[in-house]
Amino acid sequence: MKKLAHIAFALLASLSTLKAQESPKEEDFYKIVTPPIPEGIILEVGGLTTLPNGSLAISTRRGEVWIVDNPTSRTPYFRKFATGLHEILGLAYKEGALYCAQRGELTKLVDKNGDGKADVYETVYAWPLSGHYHEYSFGPKLAPDGSFFVSGNVAFGDEEWWRGESRVPGRGWIFHITNDGKYEPYATGVRSPAGISMLNGELFYTDNQGDWMGTGAIFQVKKGGFMGHPAGLKWAGLPNSPVKLTEKQFFAERDNRQHRNAQDRAIKPENTLGEEPQFLYQLKQKYDMVQLPAVWLPYGVHGVSTSELILDNTQGNFGPFTGQVFVGDQGQSNIMRIVLEKVKGEYQGASIGFRSGFQSGVLRMAFDKDGSMFVGETNRGWGSAGDANQGLQRLVWNGKMPFEMYTVKAQPDGFEIEFTMPVDRKSAEDLDSYKVSSYLYKHYPVYGSPQINLEDVKIAGVKVSDDNKKVRIVLDGMKQYYVHKISLEGVRSASNSWSLVHPDAYYTLNNIPDGERLKVTDLKTTRSGKAQASVSAEPAKEHVSPDGKGKATPAKAGAAAKAPTWEEVKPLLAKNTCLACHAPDKKVVGPSYADVAKRKYSNEKIVELIYAPKPENWPDYATPMAPMPQVPKAEAAKIAAWINSLAK
Repeated sequence: MKKLAHIAFALLASLSTLKAQESPKEEDFYKIVTPPIPEGIILEVGGLTTLPNGSLAISTRRGEVWIVDNPTSRTPYFRKFATGLHEILGLAYKEGALYCAQRGELTKLVDKNGDGKADVYETVYAWPLSGHYHEYSFGPKLAPDGSFFVSGNVAFGDEEWWRGESRVPGRGWIFHITNDGKYEPYATGVRSPAGISMLNGELFYTDNQGDWMGTGAIFQVKKGGFMGHPAGLKWAGLPNSPVKLTEKQFFAERDNRQHRNAQDRAIKPENTLGEEPQFLYQLKQKYDMVQLPAVWLPYGVHGVSTSELILDNTQGNFGPFTGQVFVGDQGQSNIMRIVLEKVKGEYQGASIGFRSGFQSGVLRMAFDKDGSMFVGETNRGWGSAGDANQGLQRLVWNGKMPFEMYTVKAQPDGFEIEFTMPVDRKSAEDLDSYKVSSYLYKHYPVYGSPQINLEDVKIAGVKVSDDNKKVRIVLDGMKQYYVHKISLEGVRSASNSWSLVHPDAYYTLNNIPDGERLKVTDLKTTRSGKAQASVSAEPAKEHVSPDGKGKATPAKAGAAAKAPTWEEVKPLLAKNTCLACHAPDKKVVGPSYADVAKRKYSNEKIVELIYAPKPENWPDYATPMAPMPQVPKAEAAKIAAWINSLAK
């Protein structure tokens, strides 16, 4: 009898495991379709917009505008509408005309004789250029009154090629072109503002990780606002500037780290261990015009080069997320879902994964009248996880309901999560189904930032709603301004025991709302014992040094005899943002791990190169790897052992 009980228990355990393994993935709900494109047409997409008749207008980085009639049919018809323009990174439709932002002007394109081609190329407004290659212009975005907003990329320094510069007015700014063709500076502090967007009549933009930008981020843009990058402050003193922060005030608060070596050559600033970090919110506490991101996008997880925002206005034809926002990422070739809310007058919210696997870098998105999403892609010179140089694809919902976090909302004592379908109450009342951690990014002139002050947040208890559609998670120690990673690996759906398609949400907590806190007697505090792994046995905090001193745990004797598996090393690669630039078996921004393994470095040499990369070893890659001193020695050693296990 005892043996039969054991067998029955084993069968149940196997069935449970099988169910978890069979939980559908994102591709089981949203299919990527690649429409046929005529031979010879290169769509390095810079702009997308759906026209009133259902046709799709596409602008390209090669300076062309194409109109695609019947874009969702098996035989879409492509016709060239305009050509000879300069790096068109945005497109808008207004009153029968198309408007595009060239590198140096806002241009109106008009087909006067109705032959399907633009006859008139009219300059609405031209802005100055220095001629630097990085002075991209993004937009235009149509304001509710019919005027336009455009954003201007910074240039880079000559010797200090890593440092963003504003060499002419408009670089590092978001500016406004009025209906009568006049130029108004609107806000500054932007670095690479590729995703200028209009959501429900309000202006937003996304920025890319780089100097003064710890990671990709989504900002609401207010007139006179400053988003954190100092280059544009060079023009803040002009008579028509609404920005009142000066360069002198900014650099009184922040060290620009412009140092030179014994040979009088500029030294590239890098992340420094042991320093007292400074944060953007500290600058806001002193200067009201400083704007914090509504959402920080976790680097290497949800983004590398954040692109456009788009509002789901499909009335349910694209799934259950009507009214929510999607954001693309050019470097990661993926799309995230953004859940926004206003707390104490400021936007904040969560980034949740949505769909990966696009063939090239996702730059622009537009909804078709049938509710599917067109995705415009480009790779050239920028690098992306998708290895095609360019492309146009379409994302189509199959009508099935995915098990997802529908909303994540801040509460006075934690977060409330609503799901797309009822949860299994037993799994949802188990505290070991959840894990919460918090961290922030530095504000400094280094290219990007590691996660700072990363630590677990204690879960005091949970409360499941009567209809099983919501869970209130009560925390002991929420941190204002910090990103809170909320993981729900153990929560299952009630009807089919599915796990969540995307179990992680990254919530940026700019303000903690007022309101009633739950009583301890209202909470469930039971644990099954199936605890999730902590942030790290040794969190990657600033006191951990590359030489292994301090609190980093050295590898045990004999540990190198067996290399870790992909499942074991993937969380370390994700946490330390390695996957932002590298993949196991294909080139991304950097070489694949398989290619690194072919170099036959020792484990110790790979660890050394993690802390002090040698870009000259990889001359075929345009973007040099930054030093990664924040990676704990034990984790670097495990990563190195796994890389070398790939050698054939």
